[in-house]
Amino acid sequence: MPTPSETSIEQGLINRRRVLGDAWVDQSVANANAVNVEFQRLITSYAWDQIWSRPGLDRRTRRIMVLAITASMGRWDEFELHVRTGLQAPRGDEQAAPLDLETLKEVLLQTAVYAGVPAGNTGMAIVLKVARELGLELAPADFHQPMP
Repeated sequence: MPTPSETSIEQGLINRRRVLGDAWVDQSVANANAVNVEFQRLITSYAWDQIWSRPGLDRRTRRIMVLAITASMGRWDEFELHVRTGLQAPRGDEQAAPLDLETLKEVLLQTAVYAGVPAGNTGMAIVLKVARELGLELAPADFHQPMP
């Protein structure tokens, strides 16, 4: 396995903190041990620097792709992490890739069509659970009222 450069790890940590928040990254780094430290350094350099630093897509689009892919593959821990940190990201900070419930709804409708209703259903349950935990208001809706 190639050894990630310290510069790449530093930039990866900056990106990772911006998107996932300091608390999550601090916990991940604090939990490093002899078995997982090389893996943590690898994903910090490869995913969080070499991929998330690329200019081709903005971070919000990258986060939306992560949500669709992780839901499609049933990677629910990673899905929930990006739902939670996306909803908690500061609005107006495009580098933090903030999301709202309307965007998450659209991601899951699209995912249900292309990856299957069970993936969309589980994803929706996770979004609603996280929204409640974060104290976000979920306005009631009339099931029998046609949508605009």
